[in-house]
Amino acid sequence: MVTADRLSRARAGDGEAFRELAGPHRRELLVHCYRMLGSVQDAEDAVQETMLAAWQGIGGFSAERASLRTWLYKIATNRCLNARRAARRRPAREWDMSQFEPPVPTPRAEPVWLQPFPDAFLDGAAGRPAGPEARYEQSEAISLAFVTALQVLPPRQVAVLILRDVLGFPAREVAGMLAVSLESVNSALKRARASLQRRPPPAAGHPPPPAAGSPAEDAIVATFARAWASADLDALVALLTDDVFIAMPPEPFGYEGRDTVARYWARQFAAGRSFDLVPARANGQPAFGAYLRGPAGTRHAAGFYVLTLAGDRICGLTRFEASVLPWFGLPRSLPAR
Repeated sequence: MVTADRLSRARAGDGEAFRELAGPHRRELLVHCYRMLGSVQDAEDAVQETMLAAWQGIGGFSAERASLRTWLYKIATNRCLNARRAARRRPAREWDMSQFEPPVPTPRAEPVWLQPFPDAFLDGAAGRPAGPEARYEQSEAISLAFVTALQVLPPRQVAVLILRDVLGFPAREVAGMLAVSLESVNSALKRARASLQRRPPPAAGHPPPPAAGSPAEDAIVATFARAWASADLDALVALLTDDVFIAMPPEPFGYEGRDTVARYWARQFAAGRSFDLVPARANGQPAFGAYLRGPAGTRHAAGFYVLTLAGDRICGLTRFEASVLPWFGLPRSLPAR
């Protein structure tokens, strides 16, 4: 709560008073920055910069002009816009597709910086309810498909779409945050919505996923885990939709279609390779840390998988590098057994 006493103490240099004012918004700002940037690391950096800028600028904050939450979102959004513009300068790696053994992966215009967001970070991030003009459910707006789609939008369009359609800020308030005209906000929102409509999510045309933590979701996840741990390729393939796609950031390609994925997995499980899976949750979706079984019972991290469900099937998997495991409280290796 913003009280005159806390605000006065913060302006006088009282760090504890500032933390009492800004701290409750930190988690929701992290989610906001992640949506804009697609990277947990970049989002954490943006929140750190936001808090530093807010601390240095608290003397200029006026509760009569905007709420503290709106002011913090203004700072965070502009930090993210700067980061998005700088990200354009990331050099694109050239891939020689002839180096791959069949099946050859399918190139995709995916963000190579995409990272999974731990569900544990969502605790305490709800903040106040989204405004009445919001168009997205909060669970949909943190999904990998949605965050991935946002990364291809121009920086200002992604900021406007999140502030308007996800968080429900009024258009005039968004215009003030971005220091642009109301007409510019409305135009950017229209273009952003049109762009997303041209990029259907992986689950488009499929039944909706089962509710998180429901018996139906638990059943699919358990079946997948058993089949993967036993290298039962037939059971794994039976769980897939015909148009399933495996994405593998930071590589800008993946494997599309049930038959292609089956051939890719057959190569992955070749020569008796086997894995253990440790369950997790990312972006509101079921996920697993994968550990390759080695000699003498050793089990070393081999990757992190996020499942996209459609009805009682899997329509997408995203494989991330093992470097993300610590965010989910998962070790780099499991004890030998």
